[in-house]
Amino acid sequence: MQDYYYCLTYLHLVALGQGGHKPCVQAFGADQFDRQDTKEYKSKSSFFNWWYFFMSSGILVSLLVLTYIQDNLSWSLGFGIPCIMMICALIIFLLGSKKYRYSVKREGNNALLRITRVFVAAFRNWRFTPSSIASEEEGRGTVPHQSYEQFKFLNNALLTTDGSKEDQKVCTFRDVEEAKAVLRLIPIWTTCLGYAIVFPQSSTFFVKQAATMDRSISPGFEIPAASLESFSSISMILCIAIYDRLFVPVARALTRKPSGISMLQRIGTGMFLSAVSIAFAALVEMKRLEIAQESGLVNEPNVTVPMSVWWLVPSYVLFGVADVFTMVGLQEIFYDQVPSDLKSVGLSLYLSIFGVGKFLSSFLISVIEKATGGIGCYSWFNNNLNRAHLDYFYWILAALSVVELIMYMYYTRFYIYSRDERI
Repeated sequence: MQDYYYCLTYLHLVALGQGGHKPCVQAFGADQFDRQDTKEYKSKSSFFNWWYFFMSSGILVSLLVLTYIQDNLSWSLGFGIPCIMMICALIIFLLGSKKYRYSVKREGNNALLRITRVFVAAFRNWRFTPSSIASEEEGRGTVPHQSYEQFKFLNNALLTTDGSKEDQKVCTFRDVEEAKAVLRLIPIWTTCLGYAIVFPQSSTFFVKQAATMDRSISPGFEIPAASLESFSSISMILCIAIYDRLFVPVARALTRKPSGISMLQRIGTGMFLSAVSIAFAALVEMKRLEIAQESGLVNEPNVTVPMSVWWLVPSYVLFGVADVFTMVGLQEIFYDQVPSDLKSVGLSLYLSIFGVGKFLSSFLISVIEKATGGIGCYSWFNNNLNRAHLDYFYWILAALSVVELIMYMYYTRFYIYSRDERI
């Protein structure tokens, strides 16, 4: 029992460390690039690519090296090596303290208070129409007409309670634009939940499928089922290098965009590849069940199905490539499109997509389990996969991905970039 509490404490410490590290490390790294410098502005987009590149490399080393050490040598050594690496990384990070750039915050209230004040003021003045302010400010070029027309109800925050304009407005146009920028991200956050629901399957059900298939490479040697995840990491590493060094320069020459294609286009591409990946996984599972039926293995869950595990590799590869597009794109847009005071909060919102997505995935599995696993019935997630129907579940996820992608494409038609980039 004491060991259980020790383990629980360690897990909570890991969660606490990740909660402080993950949302801040990318924001802090991207803050080192000057938006006013053309060369550095282009490099900022590459930063997110290479950050994910090295993170994927670390995951790959963990899958191939640390899992071997833990399984064959020592768990203490398997945990000790990452501990030493983290200490070295912390020392290197601290050595650069005097060289780092720190973003300058706006004077006055923080961004969360400013945005909250905009919504409160807009609700208080919902009866009025600030047309006179619109005409004056558009004439000055303070705010684009297109931006002003979107979420018009927030423009009422520019008025006092009697509908007149003050010399010193409590909410400025910049405050309103910040609130609109955050509000524009909500449809992106919502429509990407479908991608986040599909995301956990590669590390759960794919591994369970692989354990039932022929994993032999040579007589007496089988690939560990969990090690197949390394194909996702390998595809991420290769795809990021190709994307950043080949695709972006070519696309930049054609589109004149610093990042080659827009952030929204990048995210949508990954969502499409994710849908293709889970659909292909469904086809592979259908074939696996067919072979199990033909081989008389329906009631033999511990016998290897005579189907090569390599059929799962394309799905792993597509998942890895999809991550390069969608996850890196989400990191960039949730950093770039929020007020300067909220960079780490924006990246926390990006991370929350996958946290909520995993909860929704678990909820969906629980509902389907109860609906299909009645008395005398075999659940879609039966422990005997030869009696289960993961293919049906994958088709549901594929359909969900397509619906989410269509909704995403619809909402992004009306998205207005909050800075110098436009669709």
